[in-house]
Amino acid sequence: MPTPPLHMRRIGFDPAPELAEVRDGGARLVDLPQGDRVWLVTRIADVREVLGDPRRFGNSAPHLVPGAPALSEEELALVRPGNLLGFDPPEHTRLRRLVAGEFTGRRMRLLQPRIHRIVADRLDELERGGPPADVVAGFALPIPSLVICELLGVPYADRDDFQRRAATFFDVGLSGEQRVAIALESRAYLTELVARARVEPGDDLLGVLVASDLRDDELVGLGDLLLLAGHETTANMLGLGVLALLEDPARRERMCEEPDAAVEELLRWLTVVHTGVPRVCLTDVELGGRVMRAGDLVVCSLPAANRDPDLVADPDELDLSREPVGHVAFGHGVHHCLGAPLARMEMRLAFPALLARFPGLHVLPQELHFRTQQVVYGLEALRVAW
Repeated sequence: MPTPPLHMRRIGFDPAPELAEVRDGGARLVDLPQGDRVWLVTRIADVREVLGDPRRFGNSAPHLVPGAPALSEEELALVRPGNLLGFDPPEHTRLRRLVAGEFTGRRMRLLQPRIHRIVADRLDELERGGPPADVVAGFALPIPSLVICELLGVPYADRDDFQRRAATFFDVGLSGEQRVAIALESRAYLTELVARARVEPGDDLLGVLVASDLRDDELVGLGDLLLLAGHETTANMLGLGVLALLEDPARRERMCEEPDAAVEELLRWLTVVHTGVPRVCLTDVELGGRVMRAGDLVVCSLPAANRDPDLVADPDELDLSREPVGHVAFGHGVHHCLGAPLARMEMRLAFPALLARFPGLHVLPQELHFRTQQVVYGLEALRVAW
């Protein structure tokens, strides 16, 4: 298996030690597998500066997936409409304003009882199957998949296909042609879904947004982003999070007692998204003691930033009693993850429910395989018993 690029290297739960070395020395020029030379930024202050200033660091680089080949203009035209990751203000502001309200308040309140039911159903399935069980396949993967189905109005029978698309899309080893093929397949499905919503709108997200000023291709792009990013990130947080919680009985107790704070610390410590979309310098800028030129690409290491001693004391320790801090697991600034409230809700409900249902839950002896070649870090499987 090829060595992942530096910003994706980990040892178990932890970012590779080389990332701490980069953080101590400021930004560093590194090579990505496809030959691009980029600035790697790892300090929490520098990461916030890059992510928080779209006037100097643009989000319109031709690399929607770090480490993957740059997309051609034709490919960008295919995947960019409606994809918030591909735009800067003011176009980003227009798109986000139209959809942001659906991820707070009423929509989240409507989803909460359904998420409770989805979690309970998956736990029932695990219990019926009996131990041993794979908590990734039986718990971590299906819960966010079903939640996104509920949010968008996707028929449950279609969930296996978009899980497959999500898993393959985030593999940095894909060629440009393979990535475009997946994008075409996904967008064809979403186009059909949007067309049905136009004719017969429901009370799901697409049903509401068809009444907005969003074009059909923008609705398709937004749905595609939610299906891919919304499922993959939460699923990997759930899988890795279970492994981390089961390492220490005190962590289990804390998660059940104070899930809000515990989830925030897990988000900081695990940070399953290695980096956001690469930024491009729009002007010459000095950062991390280095001069970056207009046109240079910048990649921010989110796990390294969240383990920065300038953010928290003892940053490599998972302390679920820690007061929540301003971590960057969901990004920062105008591109802060739109679905963060939904992801938090899923974890706050799912982790305590799993631990309460199976008080004797424990990890079985096994060789753990981490998803080292994926843009979103996680576990391939986790065998447990109770």
